[in-house]
This record gives sequence, C-alpha cells and structure tokens, in this order.
Amino acid sequence: MAAAAFSCCHGAGGMVVIVVVVMAMLGGVVAGGEPPRAADLVARLTAAEKVAQLGDQAAGVPRLGVPAYKWWSEALHGLATSGRGLHFDAPGSAARAATSFPQVLLTAAAFDDDLWFRIGQAIGTEARALYNIGQAEGLTMWSPNVNIFRDPRWGRGQETPGEDPTMASKYAVAFVKGMQGNSSAILQTSACCKHVTAYDLEDWNGVQRYNFNAKVTAQDLEDTYNPPFRSCVVDAKATCIMCAYTGINGVPACANADLLTKTVRGDWGLDGYIASDCDAVAIMRDAQRYTQTPEDAVAVALKAGLDMNCGTYMQQHATAAIQQGKLTEEDIDKALKNLFAIRMRLGHFDGDPRSNSVYGGLGAADICTPEHRSLALEAAMDGIVLLKNDAGILPLDRTAVASAAVIGPNANDGLALIGNYFGPPCESTTPLNGILGYIKNVRFLAGCNSAACDVAATDQAAAVASSSDYVFLFMGLSQKQESEGRDRTSLLLPGEQQSLITAVADAAKRPVILVLLTGGPVDVTFAQTNPKIGAILWAGYPGQAGGLAIARVLFGDHNPGGRLPVTWYPEEFTKVPMTDMRMRADPATGYPGRSYRFYQGKTVYKFGYGLSYSSYSRQLVSGGKPAESYTNLLASLRTTTTSEGDESYHIEEIGTDGCEQLKFPAVVEVQNHGPMDGKHSVLMYLRWPNAKGGRPTTQLIGFRSQHLKVGEKANIRFDISPCEHFSRVRKDGKKVIDRGSHYLMVDKDELEIRFEA
Repeated sequence: MAAAAFSCCHGAGGMVVIVVVVMAMLGGVVAGGEPPRAADLVARLTAAEKVAQLGDQAAGVPRLGVPAYKWWSEALHGLATSGRGLHFDAPGSAARAATSFPQVLLTAAAFDDDLWFRIGQAIGTEARALYNIGQAEGLTMWSPNVNIFRDPRWGRGQETPGEDPTMASKYAVAFVKGMQGNSSAILQTSACCKHVTAYDLEDWNGVQRYNFNAKVTAQDLEDTYNPPFRSCVVDAKATCIMCAYTGINGVPACANADLLTKTVRGDWGLDGYIASDCDAVAIMRDAQRYTQTPEDAVAVALKAGLDMNCGTYMQQHATAAIQQGKLTEEDIDKALKNLFAIRMRLGHFDGDPRSNSVYGGLGAADICTPEHRSLALEAAMDGIVLLKNDAGILPLDRTAVASAAVIGPNANDGLALIGNYFGPPCESTTPLNGILGYIKNVRFLAGCNSAACDVAATDQAAAVASSSDYVFLFMGLSQKQESEGRDRTSLLLPGEQQSLITAVADAAKRPVILVLLTGGPVDVTFAQTNPKIGAILWAGYPGQAGGLAIARVLFGDHNPGGRLPVTWYPEEFTKVPMTDMRMRADPATGYPGRSYRFYQGKTVYKFGYGLSYSSYSRQLVSGGKPAESYTNLLASLRTTTTSEGDESYHIEEIGTDGCEQLKFPAVVEVQNHGPMDGKHSVLMYLRWPNAKGGRPTTQLIGFRSQHLKVGEKANIRFDISPCEHFSRVRKDGKKVIDRGSHYLMVDKDELEIRFEA
C-alpha cells in the first residue's frame, strides 16, 4: 500500500516549493521520523544519490522530490553565520539580526540550569522562525560545545560550560532540551553536542588539533571527558553527536568504533546521527596518517559509526571505496537512515513548514523579541563575577560620581562583547555606552591599540585618570588571543596591559575599578594584591547587552551573584605541557593535576569563587536516610577490596531499581542578610575521607540558584543519588561506591552519610 508524503524546501529568498513523494507504508507506520519511512526513502535512492548525501551540503534528488539540505548551522550562544546555513543579509530579508546571548562560559557562571534552558529555548525558537521565513537552509544546529575546559590556555574554552563534568552535563541537558523543544511530534531544531571526546587543544608548541593524539586513561574518560556527552544523549535526548579531530589513544575519534558505535549509539542509545568535525575524515589520512588512502579513511569512518562528514571528502571518495571493496552500499544505507530520520523528525517531508501545527506560526516577529532581549540582559547580569571589592567600593552611587574616566581597548568595541560563533546581534551596548547611561561627564581613552596592547598610551591614560573622580578600566582578551585554532602561551594580560593598569591606578584619585572581558582565566595577581585597584569584575564575553549588564552591576541596579566555572591558575601553570591529558596529580613527578577536583597547586581564584554586595549564610539542615534503609539492599551485595584496603560496591550490581531505592533529599537553608536583594547560587559538593584510588579532592554534585530578598530565608532541596553522586571511577573505568563515610559539603558545613550494610 502506498501513501503520499509531502516534501518541502525553500531557499534564502523565501520561495516555498511543494512536491509529492510516494512512499511505501511499511508496517503501517508513516509518521514523520519513524525509521521505516526513512528506510523506504533510502531504498529508493541509487548508489550515486546515496553518496551525494554524505556531506554537510547534501544534494537534492529531484526525481523523488527530495530537496537539497544544508546540515551545518551554528547556534552556540545565538544564531551564528559560521556554518553558512543561516542568512541575514540577502536583499529583502525579513530578519536582519538574532539575539546574541553571552558567550557560554559567562552564562555558565550563573549556575542556573533554568536560565540555560530558557536560552536554548529562545535560540531554538529563533532558528525555527528563521527557517519558516526562508532564511535558514536547515534546522540542524551544531551546538552546544560541552567539552571540558581542561587547560586554561585553550582558545575554545570560552565556548564551554567550564571545567566540571557535573556542571557541563547539566548545562548540556538544559540547553539541548530548550533547543529541541518539547513536542513529541516534531523537533523544533536538532541539537548536536560536540566534540566527542577529550578535545581541548588547538595549536600549542607545534602540536595542532589535527594531529594531536590524546593519551587518556579509562578513569579520566569515564569521570571527566565523557559525562557531558552521555548526559546529552541519555538525559537530553540530543539528536546528534559530533566527533572530534582528536586521536584518542592512537585512534581518531571519528574512526573509533568503540566510541561511536559501542558507546554513543550502543551504551548511551543515541537516536540520531553522528557528524564529523569539518574535514576530520580527510585529516585521518592527510595529517594523522591513520589510513593510507582516501578510500580507506572513508571506509573506516563509516564502518566505525560516522553518518556524515562535514566537508565533501566522503562524497568525493565513497564511490571508489565501494568499487575497491572497502565499503558496501549497506554501510552507506545505515548512515542515511539515521540522517533522513532526523530530517523527517524536523518535518522536512511534511509540507510547507508554515503549516506545521506546532511551530508553523513562528516568523520574523519571534526573532529579537523584547523577551529575548531581556533574557540576554538577564544572562549577562547573572553571569558577571565580582572578584574583588575592597572596602565596599561597589556599588557606586551615580549621584556621587562627578566625573569618570573609561579606559581600555574593550571599553567601546562591540566585537569584544560577542566572542566567537556569532551572528548579527539585535542591538549592542558597549561598556562605555552602558556607563554613559548612568553618568554624563565621561572621558574615554582606549589606552591600547587593541587588546593585544602592543602600543599603549600610558602617559595619556594616567593624565586622564588623574583628572577624573572615578576610573573604570576595561581590559582583557579578544579573539586574537584566544579562539578556534589559537591557544594562549601565557596567562598574563597581553602586551602592555598590566603596566598600563598599574600606571593608571597609581595616578587615580581613588582605587580604580577593573573589568575583565575574557573567555579563559588570566593571572591578575598584580591587581588582586594592589590596594589601588579597588574592585575587579570578570564579565566574560557578555553578548549584545553586555555593556548595560556591567553598568547595572557597577551602579547597584543588579547584585552580582556569578561564580567562576573554572579555576584561575597562576602564570607558572604554563610550565605544564598542554598535551598532558591527565586530570589527576602525580606528586612523584611534580605534575600538579587539573581542575579544582585534582589540582594541587596555588590558584589566583578558585572554582566557584564569587562575591556579592550582600552577605549570605548557608547551612545543611537535613539529609540522608536511616542506616537501616540501606541494610537489606547492601547486605545482598558483594564488596570488593582495593589495593589500598578499601571496600566498595559495584554500581552495576546495585542495578537501576537499587539505585532508585538509595535516593534521598538533602536540604540547605540559605538566608540573605542584606543589604541588597539578590540571586544566590548554592553549590553542594561531596568529599571523601581521603583521595586514595584517584578520588577527587571534592566533587560538585549539584547546585541551585535562588532569588532572596533582604532577610529572606529559603530551604533549597537537593535530590541525592548515591549511585550517581557518591560513586567514583576506578582506574579500569568501572564505577563503584566506597563502603563507609561520605560527606555532603556546602561551604565548610558538612553532613556525614554512612554507606554500608
């Protein structure tokens, strides 16, 4: 029996073409996105037509009414033009811009998964709206980036939620769910979590991401690098995973069947497609020398579980690979079923997208809405981290500021707000313009020729500072220092910035205020210890509303509550090879380890650090179950003894039902003691009695954000799952729970939980 299904396509000009495709009804299932429907379409394609689908620019099949499709679009912190699938500049375009939210690392500093969900939701809505008006060639967004920010020099760390796997996992779930929508009938967009796995190096000391072989232990893979991707698939139901350029223990990620087929699609259950990073298949042969011929590279990638290559390499060489017997048409069929199934779940074969009952009503009016602009401002304000506030210099009383000097290369540069992977913002408020909204007598001087600060007008800046009532310095980094393809070699501020800041502080009438616009951390020990620098704020790359957000914090219209999502290391950390992937410290060789979980060295600022204009108290008031509630379950389980003499329970033996039985709530009482209302994030950690067996020093297990008025108390509940939160990963990659004491921690307040029969 045959059924008619509509196929729809439209170009950037907005013209909609409707054609009819006849598809067999297999097993009585014809609903969009069901595998039988995709399988039927694939079966109707010729070998040449199949091969033409294997790149990010998939060819159309006119005889079947299948439109061409652009897979590559970007939406990291707003719709971006990087993938060349989204268009804002064509004549007659109804949408000329999209909401530009803060770069991800700053958004992460809010420690608020509801905020992250709403940002994903807004971006997904704008993507679908852009598609409906004919300015998007696809709805597959290659975002988010949930790699672990392992090394502070990494140029793309700014794109990630930070260094902690729990935090990155929660960000992934919230953002992906927001992007993909909540309809069971159709996806709003398809989100793609990248780059699996252990990718966090661009170009360091002659080692490039294209030829880097990351030597990673099973322990680090399981408890650091893989959790965000697992959460993407298992918890958020992401419909795409992108494999990295990285070689992992000698095997390129995109040629790694254990990773792509066994783990991502098998163990985690990916219901979607796997894409390569751009030209990753070509790089297997050309840079990594993993295969001898292009045909070998294409064959090994497809057989490993890759479905589509960003680029044209597989389209160019797959036919020859079949002819040489290295690849079969069935290998390609498997990939194409995954690809077409996603296009069907997006509604691409169900007629005019504007007639879709769920998302068809979205259009130009749903882009750059007042709600989305307000959300961009909220995200920037909530992420800003107050690092120093000597003598309570902030917030400022606008009526008491007679004059001000605004100095710095990032003070009036719109590009300094938006980081990388961006599109045209709805609007842009620089820090200078933000301050001008509060005070009018302002003198501005860039002070440096650029963020690189190769040339500094130090004397002129000092003169301006000495004649002003207050001085604001907007310094930091830019994409010329940290970006895709570019790692840093130093953690210090670039060029003459430090000497300029010091000279200005010396000349100023009162302590100056330093605002850092950076992605990755910088060593500002000189400013931290200088009494003439009264306040320091980290504002990341704060998006289109960044300047207004900073000004509202400076003048007390917003109480800062952001916390650092990464450790800020001193410059001496740059002695550690960036290529050393070990997370855990090795005291015998002087290797200090990485991230707050394992690092054994000095810090400039610690993970989770952040000040407020208010004083808050936090106290664990309840948690845990009576010991007898564990007894029957744990008594039935065997324990194993480690080489250190510790006994542990295997998570696999406890099982899903057992893990559910072990869950319990923990409650933290938090109070705002004033003097301002504010939003406060409570971070809960787990501490083990010791660090034997490679246990982390501490491990973040949850966080909650709560707005509190002055004097208000709130009880914040954390749902504790011992199987998830008390477990640790052994050297062989297996998860166990140690028998004995585990300590829930909020600040210095601890609650002991005994885990034993």
